[in-house]
Amino acid sequence: MAKKKDKTLYTDDSIVTLNPRDFTRLRPSTYLGSNEYSTQLVREVFSNSLDEVLIGHGNNITVEINTHQNIYRVDDLGQGFPINVVKDGKTVLQAAFDTINTSGKYTNDGVYGGVSLGTNGIGSKLTNFLSKWLEVVSYNADGEYEHIRFEDGIFKWRQTGKASRGSGTIVTWEPDPQFFQNPSANMNDLRKLFQDIAGLCPELTINFKVDGKDEVFHSANGLNDLLDVKVKNKELLQNRFSCHKVDGAQSFDLVLTYTSDYSENITAYVNYGLTDSGIHISTLKSLFTKLINRYVTDVGLIKKEADEFSSAELAEGFTVIFNLKTTDVSYDSQTKSRVVDLNRSLLTSTLRSELPAWLLNNTKEAKLIIDRALNARKAKEAAQNAKERIRNASGKGKKFISLPTKLVDAWSKDRSECELFITEGDSAANGLIAKRNGKTQAVFPIRGKILSCRKASMDKIYANQEISNIVKALGLDINKENGKLIYNQKKLRYGKIIFACDADPDGLAIRLLLLNAFWWLCPELVENGHIYVAIPPLYRITDKNNNYIYLTDDAELSDYKKKHKTGYLINRNKGLGEQSPDELSECLLKEATRNVQQIVSTSFKDTDDMLECFMGQDVKIRRDYLLGHYNEVDVTIE
Repeated sequence: MAKKKDKTLYTDDSIVTLNPRDFTRLRPSTYLGSNEYSTQLVREVFSNSLDEVLIGHGNNITVEINTHQNIYRVDDLGQGFPINVVKDGKTVLQAAFDTINTSGKYTNDGVYGGVSLGTNGIGSKLTNFLSKWLEVVSYNADGEYEHIRFEDGIFKWRQTGKASRGSGTIVTWEPDPQFFQNPSANMNDLRKLFQDIAGLCPELTINFKVDGKDEVFHSANGLNDLLDVKVKNKELLQNRFSCHKVDGAQSFDLVLTYTSDYSENITAYVNYGLTDSGIHISTLKSLFTKLINRYVTDVGLIKKEADEFSSAELAEGFTVIFNLKTTDVSYDSQTKSRVVDLNRSLLTSTLRSELPAWLLNNTKEAKLIIDRALNARKAKEAAQNAKERIRNASGKGKKFISLPTKLVDAWSKDRSECELFITEGDSAANGLIAKRNGKTQAVFPIRGKILSCRKASMDKIYANQEISNIVKALGLDINKENGKLIYNQKKLRYGKIIFACDADPDGLAIRLLLLNAFWWLCPELVENGHIYVAIPPLYRITDKNNNYIYLTDDAELSDYKKKHKTGYLINRNKGLGEQSPDELSECLLKEATRNVQQIVSTSFKDTDDMLECFMGQDVKIRRDYLLGHYNEVDVTIE
């Protein structure tokens, strides 16, 4: 009998050597990162053009997109490639687009003195290999050009000749749909990239043309323009700290301010590329903390080491944008988001020489920074005290959550299936309690409008009985550093938290206050889909058969009236407290008939900005928003 072949064993045919093109097309994410859009291809070609600008060749880049045909074109005024110069059987231009590890950025002979924003010297090849076709035309200063075409990443033809335009390179391509979830580029991501690069390179103008419509990105004030967009009207300092230092091939640019936010906001670029973490960020924070502590010691504000500020205490509102240009940097991946090593000498020497002088010459700003740190320290102490108050010891050192007395809890051990109804007033709560499913539905009444967390200090927030009781009910731990709740799905006592408020202006205001409180306490509860709002009906229709029909708002009532001329009664539900337990069960408790909507946050920043607009300290932005949107509200009264 023949022996059955073991398919798990390697054979001679199992080991395959792929050329760079075939490997890239087989595993595009190795270099591409996300393949949701083809945006990275634009970024790679644009990066090569930007590198030319950074070493002094041209100050204008044009990016054109035809969305109907999904064709992309990047045109720069750089030095261009050597024309029709053959090395190892290919021209330099062809090799730059189809031969891995071919670049003008590897030598230290002084020809290339810039830094590479793209994907480690393979960006042009990546774009070529993942496109249906790509054409590149390069012009030199002598009026010569070379034009080549690739199809599916394979060289097809070449033309050379004389041209009337100056030096530069034009790359045009069509992404191959098979490699992307969506072969088009994300326009918002590109606009953000161009806005950032314009701020980082004030000498550069970027012309962005989409289907013939022109947008121009240019920044006269560099990083300060980017910081203006970020801080908007939240800035606390009148005179920002900024520095600019050049040392050979290295440079360091930074702007720093403080805002009314409670979190830090550090935007860090290395070689003009956005990074999200790394040694450069941790160095900046630790050095800033050390220099602030040295200042407060020198001016006599603190007398002993134990009173020095921590990085966490200085983090509230700390807002920085900086770009470190260096030829000595290492990343943990091809996409260059995390820096693992780089030369920090210019960063540290610049801060050490310029920040102390700025503090001495800007005592008002220095005092504001110190006051914010002191407030953060008080908040930390308040958070620790709140944690101790809310958590109590019992038995042999065991810890348990002391639940608020007004909470009528659910008894299911599977807390993910439990729902917490936070309702306005005892009357509505009593109706819900009478008809709830005791296994999975808990009810907690609050007294009217709760504290606005964006306008109160942390000690006042945790001294507020309603907030304190909500924290107890949720079961989450308090972070003693910042007073926020630590999101832990295993400790969270309710899978759904439902705001059940009246369908009138006061009810809507309470709902917004609750959302504001939960966002302040633990935004992850919103981001992970735990927060819901009950939409109670504004009207109850009693038809001729004595059946109840519930209508959410005036629009639904108007539609009902158009379809039913007679034979019904209309009751307006003024509040949840006026509804019977059966009505509350129908409208809020039963999943088959209730109207409960999940609150969704697609962007932390957008959600935070929205709540800052409606619930923050600045009345002007709220007034401007209302004046700008008042005509969108239907105020028709029947």
